[in-house]
Amino acid sequence: MLRVPSDISAQEFESLKIQDMTFVAYRNEIYPSKYDVFFEEHAVIVVLEGEKKFTSPTQEVHVAKGDILFIQRGFYLMSESINEAYKSLVFFFDEKLLKEFVSLHPELFSTHSEERLSQYPILLLQSDDNFEKFIQSIFPYFHSREALKNHFLRLKFQELLLHLLELEPSQQLRSILYGLYKGEKVDLSFLMNSYYLKPLTLAELAKLSGRSLSVFKRDFQEEFQTSPALWLKNKRLDYADFLLRNSPKNVSEIGAEIGYESVSHFIKTYKEKFGRTPKRR
Repeated sequence: MLRVPSDISAQEFESLKIQDMTFVAYRNEIYPSKYDVFFEEHAVIVVLEGEKKFTSPTQEVHVAKGDILFIQRGFYLMSESINEAYKSLVFFFDEKLLKEFVSLHPELFSTHSEERLSQYPILLLQSDDNFEKFIQSIFPYFHSREALKNHFLRLKFQELLLHLLELEPSQQLRSILYGLYKGEKVDLSFLMNSYYLKPLTLAELAKLSGRSLSVFKRDFQEEFQTSPALWLKNKRLDYADFLLRNSPKNVSEIGAEIGYESVSHFIKTYKEKFGRTPKRR
């Protein structure tokens, strides 16, 4: 699984940073490739060449040259190359720069906008001549040593957002950006029930919820009357028990599906909760 932007390495990607924040990464895809991607930040993928398929539990999107994908943070997608020509630029939305952008352009955002996690993580846009010219203006910075490059890239971030708002006719993108600016918090019940089977740390879940780790733990305790770690453990074990009763999977497969690398550890933990060893019934 590739976690972006934290797993972006110089060996596989060329990237540009604004201070310590990854702004844009360029990749000439190794073909064939098929892997899971977890988006730690909101991201925009601009397809430069070739074709690719992105799959989530609710969407399957085929993209080609000229397509632009806005992908919400916190989602897993299966990324699969369709041909060897695929190349892309991936932009990441750092929250500090995003808040700066919204504060500079308040007239672009409705005060009634709200950010909500959607079951459809991918927003598909189409490029135009102006956006293509903007993309071409990015490439010289990959080889630039200018002392003011960081300042130019901050302006490019602003320009990118303005282009995307112009290309996206609905209010969904504005709503997401404004929600981040306002620091709106995601509903904990929806978040946890959506992600309890994913291999996310508590710090990552807190970030996805729009909270610091300490506030996340406090709000969680108030809503669920238990700790996040204990809730996750019990929720996963309940799901394992459901699979034992309703699927043909064996104990080892079910243990791995809920995050246990050791079968013996899964059996021990299951027995502690249910008073019996896990067996298909």
